[in-house]
Amino acid sequence: MNTGNERVPALELKGLHKAFGDFTAVDQADLTVAPGSFYGLVGPNGAGKTTLLSMAVGLLRPDAGRSHVFGVDVWREPLRAKALMGVLPDGLAMPEQLTGRELLLHLGQLRGMELDTVRQRADELLTVLELTGSVERTLIIDYSTGMRKKIGLATALLHAPRLLVLDEPFEAVDPVSAATLKRILQRFVAGGGSVLLSSHVMALVEQLCDTVAVLAGGRVVTEGPLKKVRGRKSLEEAFVELVGVRVGGGEGLAWLAS
Repeated sequence: MNTGNERVPALELKGLHKAFGDFTAVDQADLTVAPGSFYGLVGPNGAGKTTLLSMAVGLLRPDAGRSHVFGVDVWREPLRAKALMGVLPDGLAMPEQLTGRELLLHLGQLRGMELDTVRQRADELLTVLELTGSVERTLIIDYSTGMRKKIGLATALLHAPRLLVLDEPFEAVDPVSAATLKRILQRFVAGGGSVLLSSHVMALVEQLCDTVAVLAGGRVVTEGPLKKVRGRKSLEEAFVELVGVRVGGGEGLAWLAS
């Protein structure tokens, strides 16, 4: 799908804010994902990453601020916006009494896609994601974590989006499945797509992403090209300094010494 203006950011968040009672989960966050960018969002546990991404894609209504996908307002024009993006939320719930193929056919028809197109794309996605063969007869309830992540990515890609928003796509995924997911995402970006992913794994973000934002206490502490954010340090070292936390573990526990 083409919006007619390739200079428009793939995703632009302005002043997104969300509070739960007295707790502010996301505090006036701004973030811009350029077209064709592989963008990493990092932050400590409880930083607000999942809340921010949920507001960005239309799963959680913000208290303030706005989210635009290729210039389309996510909350004012949700159908147009959601046609432009594929989403893999953290802890994605699926109809567990379906096989992977049945899930893709079901979701494709819900999106109003032509059945022949859905079947062709499902064949290709299941093959590339190594979910064919004996897995074809396996219900999603019996999928491993890695298989769930892969079929979740397949559902996000099925309608050929221009932007992928992925919340911890590599969490608890085995190395073989992780390698498959990396290759697919790199091909997606090389083909002109844009990716925004959150991760706790700094080495993974350094390997994949060209742009990084650090979120701490619900605020975007810094955002920019990977090389600029990390400077001459590793991303992990820069992250610890930016977030302002003390790395423990160097004292006490003397009884562990042999």
